[in-house]
Amino acid sequence: MSTRRGRRVRRSRTALLVGGSLVAGLAALAAWIRFGGPRLPADTDAVIDRVAASDLAGVVTGTTGETDASGIRLWFESIPPVGPERGTVLLFISLGADGLLWPPVFLRALTGAGYRVIRFDQRGTGASDWLPEWSPEHPYTLLDLARDAVAVLDATGTDRAHLVGLSFGGMVAQEVAILAPDRVASLTLMSTSPDPTDPTLPEPRVGQLALLAIRNLPLLKYRLRGGDRALVKERIAKMISAFGPDGVDVEENAALVLYDLRHRNGLNFRAFRQHQAAVAATRSRTAALATLAVPTLVVHGTDDDFIPFEHARRLAASIPDAAHLWLGGVGHVFPYPPWADVEGAIVAHLDAAAR
Repeated sequence: MSTRRGRRVRRSRTALLVGGSLVAGLAALAAWIRFGGPRLPADTDAVIDRVAASDLAGVVTGTTGETDASGIRLWFESIPPVGPERGTVLLFISLGADGLLWPPVFLRALTGAGYRVIRFDQRGTGASDWLPEWSPEHPYTLLDLARDAVAVLDATGTDRAHLVGLSFGGMVAQEVAILAPDRVASLTLMSTSPDPTDPTLPEPRVGQLALLAIRNLPLLKYRLRGGDRALVKERIAKMISAFGPDGVDVEENAALVLYDLRHRNGLNFRAFRQHQAAVAATRSRTAALATLAVPTLVVHGTDDDFIPFEHARRLAASIPDAAHLWLGGVGHVFPYPPWADVEGAIVAHLDAAAR
């Protein structure tokens, strides 16, 4: 009898210890979420108030339009150059993102160098069709997205363009160059891969996205608060986490978020899954890239923790006469930390191809 009583006592003590540890752990997690994360600039609320009271006219400054690609509506913007036009740049944004997420500093660098810039929302994002009937059993492919891009070129009356692609967007840009090489003046491929499914290359570290999500848990407080102001603060906090406080323009980021919320569809989280499925459903490009005769610049960080650096080496080796810019110690971020050097290299590459 005493033995059974002793076991019950031990179980009760164990339950109390486990319960106490769980409560303490949850309390610590709650405190981390509440007080953790980067410190926002002191004037953040005042800046958000000022931007919210404006008409947000500076977010979309070019001529906007829509076109149809196989029954899918695509939104685009054509931004004129500063001074005489040297050519046209077509931008391809990263996984799950819409065209408005290109940093204004990059757009200014291109238009300031004399290039008309076209950015567009890839299918499933932004103001383009979101495809509610999409299913993983019948995904679209990167080739479908390449055809979308050609439709944008047609709609804007662009015979040839310099293609600039980031990460996932770099894969789509490669597909356009293979599909319609006569429409491509040059390629700039940043933080991307010729074939992320190639078994001879290190796998893209999708797990790094989970680690990033864990590191960003303190930012969850903004999402839990709800409202436009909190979403603006969440984006600013993410940017500060990636680039530090000195590299983040609070006013520009507030305007981007508020414009997306007020005038567009916002962020489609299903687009991330759709784009991942498109990558998996697309054949290798390595052999086809060897047939290209397009001036190409490959830019990649040596410490990329999402698409390993070996992918960039293979990409540069696959395209005849491709130039490269390896960024020592840089990860999977954009704009890249040594921004002045990268900006100069990209503009010089465009200028050389435009001659």
